[in-house]
Amino acid sequence: MRLPAFITHPAVRALCAAAVFLPAGAFAADLSLSVADGPAADATLYVALYNDAAGYAESKAVASQTAPMQGGKARLVFAGLAPGRYAVRAFADENGNGKLDTNLLGMPTERYGFSNDAKGNRAPPSFDAAAINVDADLQTVIHLH
Repeated sequence: MRLPAFITHPAVRALCAAAVFLPAGAFAADLSLSVADGPAADATLYVALYNDAAGYAESKAVASQTAPMQGGKARLVFAGLAPGRYAVRAFADENGNGKLDTNLLGMPTERYGFSNDAKGNRAPPSFDAAAINVDADLQTVIHLH
């Protein structure tokens, strides 16, 4: 079987050979988040992104962003992520003090949420419960509660 001429061209062959040796991490994806069910009043949304259970447990985010929440909604994008599993934590700073406020028992008094809409039992959900696979551009929604 004879190959088409453009496939046998040295430049095309070199490009194809180079693509075979690209590391898997060379491909990047964007994670687009829509956050809903926030406060009716304007607030600042704080979002942290984690790529493993250890970082998640120690609150050591690989990336973080803030976004304005208006009408209880916000949108943001984490661009250029390496393929893998990620978990997201978010909260609406309703009083503008830059932190998630809690009551005397340690329960949040401001709205918060996690990827996969994961919920914990008197504690944040585990990394595995909140983890989402990002291997191509992905859009997801987080509902605050």
